[in-house]
Amino acid sequence: MVLMTMIARVVDGLPLAATMQEDEQSGCNVLEYQNQAKMLFRKLGPQSPLRCSIETGPYLFHYLIENEICYLVLCERNYSKRLAFSYLEEIAQEFYQQYGKRVCL
Repeated sequence: MVLMTMIARVVDGLPLAATMQEDEQSGCNVLEYQNQAKMLFRKLGPQSPLRCSIETGPYLFHYLIENEICYLVLCERNYSKRLAFSYLEEIAQEFYQQYGKRVCL
């Protein structure tokens, strides 16, 4: 299950969009992971891998960088990595079509 999606500029880590879903069954506090994601955004730079998966407690962050924008998702560990990256690719395409260069510095 996807618990959170965030989009941010790589150059300065500025969050551009976010969606969150509280996981009442597991008691996941999504705000804690949102703060972790913001710290990750601030650490990204030109040398960062374009695709990456990062363990964080019982969950995984998957991110994709395209056109200097980072698309990140927080998923349960058993969620398909392939589906997570397909989801990120689709979001990246839609976001870039909608906003394009307006969000890049």
